[in-house]
Amino acid sequence: MERTLTILKPDSVAAGNAGKILAHLEAEGFRVVAMRRLQMTEAQAGAFYEVHRERPFYGELVEFMTSGPCIPIALERENAVAYLREVMGATNPEEAADGTIRKLYATDVGRNAIHGSDSPENAAIEVAFFFARADLLG
Repeated sequence: MERTLTILKPDSVAAGNAGKILAHLEAEGFRVVAMRRLQMTEAQAGAFYEVHRERPFYGELVEFMTSGPCIPIALERENAVAYLREVMGATNPEEAADGTIRKLYATDVGRNAIHGSDSPENAAIEVAFFFARADLLG
């Protein structure tokens, strides 16, 4: 079994879509091993998205991710990282395949409803960012 991290972003939480997205993920065979609701501080969002610090969208991303509550979730299933990225769909919802989370719930490239780890290595780092080992239900 492989683990990955997803974050239901402030836009999906504010729109009342968190439950629908979670149900979608479970229907795709993901098992929730840890979940919490929080509002990230600027320092937390900045640290989490540190890899993007030099990119032009970094400030906007940090501002968006601190704009309201989000829901980080540690997920588990076979091939979790790659499959979650497939289920999420393209970053730009206009380019996302029908039936993907971003096609269904995102409004634009910046407010794209959901985050997913991009590699197994980053998934381990990202899960540990939000959850202590004792939080992860095996």
